[in-house]
Amino acid sequence: MKELIVILGAGESGIGSAVLARMNGFDVFISDNGTIKPKYKELIEKYNLPFEEGGHTLSKILSAVEIIKSPGIPEKAEIIQAIRKKVIPIVSDIEFASRYTNAKTICITGSNGKTTTTLLLYHILKKAGLNVGVAGNVGTSFALEVAEKNFEYFVLELSSYQLDEMHKFKADISILLNITPDHLDRYNYNFQNYIDSKFRITNNQKENETLIYCLDDEVIVKELKKRDLKSQLIPFSIKEEIENGGCVKENEFKINLNNNPFNMSIQELALQGKHNQYNSLAAGIAAQLLRIRKDVIRECLMDFQAVEHRLEKVLKVRGVEFINDSKATNVNSTWYALESMKKPLVWIVGGVDKGNDYSQLSELVKSKVKAIVCLGADNSKILQAFEGLDIPKVETKSMVEAIKTSFYLAHDGDVVLLSPACASFDLFDSYEDRGKQFKRAVRDL
Repeated sequence: MKELIVILGAGESGIGSAVLARMNGFDVFISDNGTIKPKYKELIEKYNLPFEEGGHTLSKILSAVEIIKSPGIPEKAEIIQAIRKKVIPIVSDIEFASRYTNAKTICITGSNGKTTTTLLLYHILKKAGLNVGVAGNVGTSFALEVAEKNFEYFVLELSSYQLDEMHKFKADISILLNITPDHLDRYNYNFQNYIDSKFRITNNQKENETLIYCLDDEVIVKELKKRDLKSQLIPFSIKEEIENGGCVKENEFKINLNNNPFNMSIQELALQGKHNQYNSLAAGIAAQLLRIRKDVIRECLMDFQAVEHRLEKVLKVRGVEFINDSKATNVNSTWYALESMKKPLVWIVGGVDKGNDYSQLSELVKSKVKAIVCLGADNSKILQAFEGLDIPKVETKSMVEAIKTSFYLAHDGDVVLLSPACASFDLFDSYEDRGKQFKRAVRDL
């Protein structure tokens, strides 16, 4: 009799895991509490996978030898508590898929910049001619890529939720960009729990593996002192000169590994702004570790196209520029967005608050923002945080209303910036849905 693997959650990671499990001889059962999207139903039919939706059959789930859990299901969910009680192993799709590939993995996490760094590094490796895939928290499910393709390298974006259920997995190269308070609602409002989650990217690494980390991030530096990591540590900074690693000094972008220097002007970088200097340094160091030719790295750092919904310039309407930064779902991400702006701003902010501390934005808002447009079901915390500022503050409940209000408040030469600092699930399906609605509403002005 075949062993049963249960997949909880029939989204991208779940369906990919189900396909991979079926291809490796397991009985598979997919269980989703909600409604399964049509594109995943197609894969279920293609591979003839047993499933249920709209609820969980507990007896069936508890007969599994292992559970592969969707990253979106929290630990406190009743179904997870029941599985823990029965002591059935729970793993992430990343952990499961890693058992079936010998590909070299370059894994990237951080509170901000993950997607940009992941796609930039993938762009470099692809242009260098490597047989490389990109997966994880961006693009396709890692498990589906492993099931259907045969890559020699994977660039994986990993969220804290995915890292939480990774136990034996080991990254060949791990990148830790930054750690700022985010998803605290998921971590019992305890920042250390979230820090521990992010540091799981270093799990199981030995002397011949590498951690690339940001030396300017106080949380990371403090945490490194507490941990006895075996991996090779390579730092990057835009504040200090670094002998072995990456830095920005006097507008020069520099990477030096084992006395093999790479330099270019920061003006040449496709991605502008301090946050993107960090992302470019991290990707550049990883590329050099993989012995990618310098001319390829240089070319890719110069021609990379920015990620959709991340400081994406949309349109100029009667002299007012509209910028879509819907992917900024936490305060730190919005800090970088505001910091990079050079023109007067009308700022669209709001959504599902994840334990945000808006005081970090006070100075930037004071110096750069001329009006605040709140877009969320509950805007009270934002309004309270900035009540002392003598600027217009308007509440809106739809994207169309937010855009019309912002356009009315802006003048020729101003910027309307959507950088919500919050999750999107109160009024939108996802940050992508929020960003797409923003672009549609701007084009309809």
